[in-house]
Amino acid sequence: MPITSTEIAQLATTNVAVHPLVLLSVADHHARSAARSSNKRVVGILLGQDNGKTVNVANSFAVPFEEDDKDPKTWFLDHDYIDGMWGMFKKVNARERPVGWYHTGPKMRASDQEINELFKKFIPRPVMVIVDVREDTVGIPTDAYFAVEEIKDDGTETQKTFLHVPSTIEAEEAEEIGVEHLLRDIKHSTTTTLSTRVQEQLSSLRGLQSRILEIRDYLRSVAKGDLPINHQIVYHVQDALNLLPDLDDPAKTKAFTVNNNDQLLVVYLSSLLRAVIALHALVDNKESIGKAELEEKEGEDEKKAKSSTPGAKKADDAKDEKKGDSKDEDKGL
Repeated sequence: MPITSTEIAQLATTNVAVHPLVLLSVADHHARSAARSSNKRVVGILLGQDNGKTVNVANSFAVPFEEDDKDPKTWFLDHDYIDGMWGMFKKVNARERPVGWYHTGPKMRASDQEINELFKKFIPRPVMVIVDVREDTVGIPTDAYFAVEEIKDDGTETQKTFLHVPSTIEAEEAEEIGVEHLLRDIKHSTTTTLSTRVQEQLSSLRGLQSRILEIRDYLRSVAKGDLPINHQIVYHVQDALNLLPDLDDPAKTKAFTVNNNDQLLVVYLSSLLRAVIALHALVDNKESIGKAELEEKEGEDEKKAKSSTPGAKKADDAKDEKKGDSKDEDKGL
C-alpha cells in the first residue's frame, strides 16, 4: 500500500546505527570473495533491533548471491541458506533479529527493489544499507534506505522508490577498545599527535567536498531535467544554505578576519621559534666541532715540542747505540 507524506516524514527521521563489527564483516566478505577483482557486489543479512525510531545494526552474515552483469534482472539468492544461518544465530543470541540487508554497491542497482521485496518475506520492514568498501572512500561509508511506495505529486499513480534515512557509526565499549587496538596497529608508531590531527581534519574536509560535489551534480541533473524534483531534498538543501553565515555582514567579515589573523600569528611565531632553535643548535654544533679541533691541534703541538728537546734527542741516540752494540754481539757470536 502507498504511504502518505506524513508517514514518509516520520520514516525519514529513523536513524540507522551501524556497529564497527558489521563494517569489518562486510569488508572481510568483500575481500574474501571474487568481487574484489571485479565490479561485482556482495550481499548479506543485517541483524539487530528495530525500535521504530532507531534501527540498531549489531551483526551480519554473508549470503550466497550471483547476478548477471549484462542483465540486471537476472540474479540468484539462496533462501535455504538464510533460514539455516538465522536458525544458528538465534541459538547464540536471540536478541539479534534480521532487520535488513546490505550490499557493497557502491551505488544502487536496478534489481534492488526486487531483492528488497524478497527480504520482506523474512523481515517486516527491511532496511537496505549500502557499504562502500573502496579504499579511497572518505567519510562515513554507509548509506541507509527504506523502500516506500509513494503517490506522485499529481495523484495519478504510485511509484516504488527508496527513501534515504540518516545513518551513523556507533560502538559499544568493547567494540571501541577493539577498534582502538586495530587502529593502533594500522597507524605508524612514529607519527605525532599533531600530524594525526591534521590528517584527520584533512580527511574530514575531503569528505565534505565529496558531499558538496554530490549535491552540485544532483542539482544540475534536476535543472537539466534528467532527474525529477524531490521536494524533500530541496528542503534539506535550503536548510543547509540557511545555516551558512552571511559574509556580506561587515561585523561577521571582521570577526572571520580577526580569527584568521590570530591563527596566522600563532603559525608565524611558531616558525620564528623553530628557526631560532635550529640556529642555536647550529651554533652549538659548530662550537663543539671547533673545540674538538683545537684540542686535537694542541695535542699534536705537544708531541712535536717533546720530540724537539735536547734530552729527547740524547735518549734517542743512546737507544740507537744500544741497538748497534746488540747487533755487533750477534755477529761475533
